[in-house]
Amino acid sequence: MTTAPEATRVAARAVEARKTYGTGEAAVHALAGVTVDFPQGEFTAIMGPSGSGKSTLMQCVAGLDRLTSGSAFIGDTDISELSKNDLTLLRRDRLGFIFQQYNLIPSLTARENILLPLTLAGTKPDQEWFDTVVATVNMADRLGNLPSQLSGGQQQRVAVARALVPRPDIVFADEPTGALDSRTGIEILTFMRRAVDETGQTIVMVTHDPHAASYANEVLFLEDGQIVDSMEAPTADRVLDRMKRFEG
Repeated sequence: MTTAPEATRVAARAVEARKTYGTGEAAVHALAGVTVDFPQGEFTAIMGPSGSGKSTLMQCVAGLDRLTSGSAFIGDTDISELSKNDLTLLRRDRLGFIFQQYNLIPSLTARENILLPLTLAGTKPDQEWFDTVVATVNMADRLGNLPSQLSGGQQQRVAVARALVPRPDIVFADEPTGALDSRTGIEILTFMRRAVDETGQTIVMVTHDPHAASYANEVLFLEDGQIVDSMEAPTADRVLDRMKRFEG
């Protein structure tokens, strides 16, 4: 198995990552040779105009899609070389996911949905950590409810808890607040920020929202399948000003 070059505290990385959909004149180059590190214990946001490749980058680094060429690493594991089964196990055991549409199992209670990754892995939760996460996302009194009995915001709280309770190496979040009202979105982002600051969680988030991006340590800006800029210690206003350049 190939291992990544030595680096300090890198949770995930892409090396000359290329992803092409289609062939010939119809080919779309979603990623055009991206090399990037995602530091361990930090919150990284990925932004860019529609079609810039931001979701494709996240999906390929997270092993949800295969690169056309180049490599993607989780820690020192080159996931480009893993079999489909080994990749499934890696995602289950080492990664957490938060999507815009929650992806909860309708027939499972909130508690069962939160514990699903651990149940599939045949492991038991750290009860103290489970209680802390559930209390922080304010779902302790709704653990017995089915998704259909929860609001959209509550379902996303369950999805966030599901991603964090197993203590994954890295959490990938794709527009995690895109379907939420502003108040609930702020609560979710605040908790994600706390998970980074207080427990050393690593989070990579795709977003179109400058306010959401302001919770990150660093923002990466993509355009035409390439990283064209980055911003440390972002604020919503600075991010918005940078995004306006894409519209020029």
